[in-house]
Amino acid sequence: MSQVQDSAARAADGGDPEEPGRIVGALTAPQALQLAQALTVHFHLINLSEERYRSRLIRGTQSEVAGTAPDVWPAVAALGPAAAAVKNLRIHPVLTAHPTEARRRAVSSALHRIAEQLDRYDDPGSGSQEREFAQRRMLEEIDILSRTSPLRTSPPQPADEVRTVMSVFDQTLFHAVPRLYRTVESAIADGEPGRCRPSVPGFLRFGSWVGGDRDGNPFVTAEVTRQTMSIQADCILKALTTAAERIARTLTMSEDASPASPELANALARDAVTAPEIFHGIRNSSPGEPHRQKLLFVATRLTATREGQIDLAYREPAELVADLNLIQTSLERAGDTRAAFGELQHLIWLAETFGFHLADLEVRQHSDVHRRVLDELLGQLDWDPEAPGSPTRLEMLDSLAVNGWPAHVRALTDATREVLDTLRVMSWLQERWGTQSCGRHVVSFTQQAQHLVAVRALARLAVGDGALRLNVVPLFETGADLRGAVAVLEEWLTLESTRRWLDEVDRHVEVMVGYSDSAKDVGPASATLTLYRAQTQIVEWAQRHGIQLTLFHGRGGSLGRGGGPVHRAIMAQPPGSVSGRFKVTEQGEVIFARYADVTLAQAHLERLTSAVLLADTDDVVHRNRAAAEEFDDVATTVERVSRETYLSLVRTPGFADVVAESSPLEELGRLRLGSRPARRSGAEKGRDLSDFRAIPWVFAWSQIRANVPGWFGLGSGLAAVDDLERLRAAYRQWPLFASMIDIAEMSLAKANPRLAKSFLALGGHEGVTSAVLEEFEMTRSLVLAILEQGELLERKPRLGTRIALRAPSIDALSHLQLRALRVMREAAPRDDAPSQEDPDLWTRVLLTTVNGAAAGLQNTG
Repeated sequence: MSQVQDSAARAADGGDPEEPGRIVGALTAPQALQLAQALTVHFHLINLSEERYRSRLIRGTQSEVAGTAPDVWPAVAALGPAAAAVKNLRIHPVLTAHPTEARRRAVSSALHRIAEQLDRYDDPGSGSQEREFAQRRMLEEIDILSRTSPLRTSPPQPADEVRTVMSVFDQTLFHAVPRLYRTVESAIADGEPGRCRPSVPGFLRFGSWVGGDRDGNPFVTAEVTRQTMSIQADCILKALTTAAERIARTLTMSEDASPASPELANALARDAVTAPEIFHGIRNSSPGEPHRQKLLFVATRLTATREGQIDLAYREPAELVADLNLIQTSLERAGDTRAAFGELQHLIWLAETFGFHLADLEVRQHSDVHRRVLDELLGQLDWDPEAPGSPTRLEMLDSLAVNGWPAHVRALTDATREVLDTLRVMSWLQERWGTQSCGRHVVSFTQQAQHLVAVRALARLAVGDGALRLNVVPLFETGADLRGAVAVLEEWLTLESTRRWLDEVDRHVEVMVGYSDSAKDVGPASATLTLYRAQTQIVEWAQRHGIQLTLFHGRGGSLGRGGGPVHRAIMAQPPGSVSGRFKVTEQGEVIFARYADVTLAQAHLERLTSAVLLADTDDVVHRNRAAAEEFDDVATTVERVSRETYLSLVRTPGFADVVAESSPLEELGRLRLGSRPARRSGAEKGRDLSDFRAIPWVFAWSQIRANVPGWFGLGSGLAAVDDLERLRAAYRQWPLFASMIDIAEMSLAKANPRLAKSFLALGGHEGVTSAVLEEFEMTRSLVLAILEQGELLERKPRLGTRIALRAPSIDALSHLQLRALRVMREAAPRDDAPSQEDPDLWTRVLLTTVNGAAAGLQNTG
């Protein structure tokens, strides 16, 4: 392994560029596979070491709160009405099953066990014998990891993805969330935290697309969605029950020392007749301890809720919170403020945050699916849209949504039945677990108002006059869709079905903007600036119509899909687009990077919280508005020219085939990253860009070391401005522009043009290769000039060092991947090929290098 790494390092420093290829070229397939697996384990252990280091650094830092900048919380507290701002705060991460996490669960579990031993070894309280034991166990687990195949043998099913995400809540979020609230309380509280009633409500809400997102995933059905909510509810109700029982065991204060309030005494009397046998057992086990008795009865009711025992079950989370507040108030009146506002408050926060459903389960479907279903259903009506005076399709759908369908209309195909069943399941879930459990229906590729009213029309057919609190969320994704978003929203508001719904929800509207497909559609720079302008226009639309707007940001983990530091992105948002509400997707490997550890999860959530609170301050709003106005001409030029440059590349005849031949794009499906198919079509030649989903598209470009989705077109756009000083001023003064340049810098730093050239050569199109390399050099040169640096990441030494230390090993994996691709791209085996060059074995080599490179490069999808 070291021989290949050393040769790759020498090549990067100006040595013989062919040496790594020669070494790899002499390997047999079994040797190449062994090397690829060793390098993959190497990166997993490096990532784990860095994660544990960051966690220890945060825990041990006294001048910072969980990793946020030292002046963030004083700045929040200095806002003046900080407590009022927190009361109106809503932060809403949405976890998705988008397949960008390349690790098998077995690998993740092994790494978790290694992490436990590493923490044990580093614990200052561990003696020599304890450290020796931890080291032995750690080496044992590393040996197991090194012998564990990194490749999945079968794709995960939606239920597997649901259970994987549940582990994030169980192991991390149930602990991190109360700690977050305590930190915010400490920043803004007037009294001593933990001894006074907190002014911090449960402002976090979690959402999930796992088990609800059926856009392009035929395996997510109505039944899967129903099962998903059952798993989620079971997870949170178990956690609430366990917490209630644990805290109840501590509330051993006698009635003499902490007398029950009259309200609590009355509640206990009611409980005694509601379930006499159960309450008798509780009273006998905790005599004279009224607060303990009540909390034990709360735990009993939570168990009944989980098991569906209607007589004892809570009907909704608000009833649980009311019981907990009753205990808390009684303790406060008795003078036992520490018990009132300590662990019991943590339980209240958990109930407020997660309810009985854990995370709002969101349904997503492509507008084209609804169009096909409606074609079938509308065909059963006596309606000719071409006839004079006949209502348009939009008017017909609005009428059906308001007035209902004729009785004879029914589903004729399985596809239509599935769409209607999904809406019926949403209604049932709301009846079982509350209206917040599953009410949002995101419409992918929203391009017309009829795409939104279509969902309401279908819901009316599915449930009739039955109860379904439906929140239809438009998702604008492509460049053209973002530019036309306001026109669609304006037309949507004219519909009677929309007006009725707005009155029901106090004019709250959620609009989603997509980062992944917009970048794939028009290029990264154009997408960034188009998104900014679209959000500005949507904010103005909302203000004109008295709409309370929540913008939902569909960000990916990679730099080519809106990735990068989320807190910086929040501070760069257009004025008025945050207003105390921020909703964002958390995808793939980002979920585990941010939420795999309690301390790291707390740090991430604190950065989100502080950024949302500060984003609406006068200084930030004025800075962003003034900069956007001053540099509007720069943005216009960069957006237009970068888009033209990007489109000239991706519209090259045969371009999609070149990408497929040059990269492991076609083989990514065999990695079985997720339940959703990796491609939209099965074409082997004559592919179209639309065939490729945004995630594998970005993943493939990162693998061939070009990272095109993170920077291509930016250099041409910057060059067209032709004013370096003005570009430097934009970088200093406009956070959005600075973020775009910084993301491009990181993306360029992770690229390797020499290796990218070798990969692209497999596609056999010199024009594409030269276009990519020329734009790379132009972009790199101008980014360095704007930053006034001689090298990429010069002012980010920690990040630069991390990337530099990883580079030789990643380059070695890239050479292995090149070798595997060349073998697999041959039309037929050569006569002189050694017997070890079995295509199936080289496929395993290829997939292992993809897995390892993903671990080494990080934020790949």
